[in-house]
Amino acid sequence: MKALSLKQPFAELIVSGRKTIELRKWNTKFRGEFFIHASKNPDEEAMKSFGFVNLPLGVIVGKSKLIGVKKYGDEEEHKKDKDKHLADSSWGKFGFILEDAKRIEPIPAKGKLGFWEFVEERLI
Repeated sequence: MKALSLKQPFAELIVSGRKTIELRKWNTKFRGEFFIHASKNPDEEAMKSFGFVNLPLGVIVGKSKLIGVKKYGDEEEHKKDKDKHLADSSWGKFGFILEDAKRIEPIPAKGKLGFWEFVEERLI
């Protein structure tokens, strides 16, 4: 299954249902279910601003469905969805619209850029 790496606390915010749009600087044609991978390096500033201290790193923490991509044309349009993406426009103009996010038992994994194919080694 595909996976997408995010820095903490953004992976946690998605699996907890607080973040339903993931901002990126690039678009994708991919749609469907994917794993949410928490990268090894957290965003320390965001961790503090959202009140997190310790979150899992270097593991798949959940899964979600990408159902569409919204392209933000201007700052005003971007601000209207602030409660869904929890970020400013510097994170990107493409909003990956997510639904059905679920937390799963953590699975160790090395992350990659973009959507990547996760094959669980213990199943091979």
